[in-house]
Amino acid sequence: MRTILHSDCNGFFASVECLYNPQFRDKPVAVCGDKDKRHGIILAKNEIAKKFNVKTGEPIWQAQQKCPELVTASAHYDRYIRFSKLCREIYSDYTDNIEPFGLDEAWLDVTGSTLLCGNGKEIAEEIRHRIKKELGITVSIGVSFNKIFAKLGSDYKKPDAVTVITKENYKQLVWKLKVSDLLYVGRATENKLRQLGVFTIGDLATFPIELLRKNFGKWADILYSFSNGLDFSPVMKSDEVSAVKSIGNSTTAVRDLENFEDAKIIFMVLCDSVCRRMREQGYKTKNVCISIRNTDLFAITRQKKLEQSTNLTNDVLKTVLELFKESYSFDRNIRSLGVSVSDFESDTTPHQASIFVDETQIIRKEQLDSTLDNIKSRFGSFAVKPAKLMFDRKLSGFSPKEEHTVHPVSYF
Repeated sequence: MRTILHSDCNGFFASVECLYNPQFRDKPVAVCGDKDKRHGIILAKNEIAKKFNVKTGEPIWQAQQKCPELVTASAHYDRYIRFSKLCREIYSDYTDNIEPFGLDEAWLDVTGSTLLCGNGKEIAEEIRHRIKKELGITVSIGVSFNKIFAKLGSDYKKPDAVTVITKENYKQLVWKLKVSDLLYVGRATENKLRQLGVFTIGDLATFPIELLRKNFGKWADILYSFSNGLDFSPVMKSDEVSAVKSIGNSTTAVRDLENFEDAKIIFMVLCDSVCRRMREQGYKTKNVCISIRNTDLFAITRQKKLEQSTNLTNDVLKTVLELFKESYSFDRNIRSLGVSVSDFESDTTPHQASIFVDETQIIRKEQLDSTLDNIKSRFGSFAVKPAKLMFDRKLSGFSPKEEHTVHPVSYF
């Protein structure tokens, strides 16, 4: 039987900021986005702030109403990346099967280390003590026989704790938890499950699978397997790179977007970043997706399959604008937009030429994009840009390529 750990750094961003600012240590602290750029939300909070019910993702003003003494700190991603690497160096003393899940979380398969280092709980306790002593932050660690229950274990008791979930006790520990505690059960899935009378993980685990399939299709089998501990996915090697399944960028605009021209400016910047990243990794896409969130915080997504794969910025932008025009009528102003691409193939894959497409034009566009990429890589994203973006420099003055934040990778 496997021994899997899931280590989760407690209030990671806030904990690191408290190390750099010892005067914050005994105060409620939250790491926040930039208010001036309308990214003024709580990104992370420490345990003291959590006691005031300060929540990740809520506006700063709302958190300050709950906790008037809240200390707000700006995010410093270079610090978080450094501490993330230091944590993984400690993990590597016990296994080379280390699979990061964002900056602050990682799975470890320590099955092969148990003869030398003790059982899973003993290894977890040793890692917990070392990180606390050597790095000055705390972690919660789940120990189990699969990745899903190990992650549930790290969430079960916080902060600075170890929870063991076994084949013998998982029904007592796991099945009583809210179904939303299960990985990949988001708000929409939870609401749909509630309509079926499924409120806990135990309800899901014992629910008729055929009825689940009628409501969730293939996703039903994954939900059912997760709730019953039937997860056999391996923990990747630390030097193993998972295949990229999508590339995307999104942004909250510095002001509300009031018309198509405003949206076009944002989409031009986003498409430039997404396509540059795609070309860097040697991909072409067959699927383009946009996301729109209006000032009421109502969100929609739309996607389109392409007839021919591409990584040309103007081709992706054209598809994005077509999708947008078909999907949105500006009954409300827009707060944020996003662009993502998926369904990749290598840019070296041969394709069938068409008599309806001017191949020489495609080659010229590829050469142009390549030249622009080289200029921007040397002198920055603002070195050259379309004249359209000069009309509203405040709106277009962001660079998602450089400012891209590392988010948790997909489990699948």
